[in-house]
Amino acid sequence: MGARMRAFDWSETPLGAPETWPHSLKTAVHIMLTSRFAMWMAWGPELTFLCNDAYLPTTGLKRDWVLGARSDHIWAEIWNDIGPRIEHVLRTGEATWDEQLRLYLERSGFCEETYHTFSYSPLTDDRGDTAGMLCVVNEVTQRVFAERQLAKLRDLGSLLAGAPTRAAVMAAFESCISEDSPDLPFVLAYLCEEANAAPKLAAFHGLQKSNPLTATTYWLGNRRNLPSFGDAFYDVVGIATPSDQEGAFRGRGPDRGRRRVRPVGIHGRRLKSAPNIRSELSRVHRTLDRADRGGGRPSG
Repeated sequence: MGARMRAFDWSETPLGAPETWPHSLKTAVHIMLTSRFAMWMAWGPELTFLCNDAYLPTTGLKRDWVLGARSDHIWAEIWNDIGPRIEHVLRTGEATWDEQLRLYLERSGFCEETYHTFSYSPLTDDRGDTAGMLCVVNEVTQRVFAERQLAKLRDLGSLLAGAPTRAAVMAAFESCISEDSPDLPFVLAYLCEEANAAPKLAAFHGLQKSNPLTATTYWLGNRRNLPSFGDAFYDVVGIATPSDQEGAFRGRGPDRGRRRVRPVGIHGRRLKSAPNIRSELSRVHRTLDRADRGGGRPSG
């Protein structure tokens, strides 16, 4: 990053050429660049962005243009969260602290749930006035996911240990997944009572029972039992999308908000948009139909 900053044309930014930078800014940049801990800083009225090598992966696909850009442009998707914190630092000169703050970043081409522990500290100019802020940050996304999933497995194991019947097991399973399950936006669990019998809905979460996707009995090899993918499908996409994100999908039905569907990431993995999933499911069912007409039901 040091070489990239030396080659960068700073004269096209509000900071101007490095030779004109105040000594305090040069010192802050030197400390940031020589640290192996992830850091970024904003300087001046335009909150011009600078960062070190350790922080660059956090910017994702933006990494090629972040240097010298406005911080509120780089992190527009989370500015409602971090903007007031930065404003507090610049106004009062007091540092902030956040532990495992959830931020939905758009750094990989989709909206991604992430968690960060960080502090914003004031940076002063040569006159002693607050002119910027320095962020020291540790991304803890994977640790939060691991702890959350282990807790869910622990709770599930505890509930299942006291379930004496199949019905009690499924009731315990449904109760567990229905309690604060950000990793499971919706679940449908089917059981076969006997060999070659049609699976029957035994537990569900995240969908209304009246939703066509929560069919009581469902046989994959019979396309006539394929649920309608109209409003039901868009309900699923709405559940899988963070409702508090600007521009997130909130429409219902094929005629409302279809063009507002956008991919959403869970644990860093990209979910397909609604039309693509519907096309994929239709392809799967066509394959199953062909196998069924060929005289045998598909395995698995």
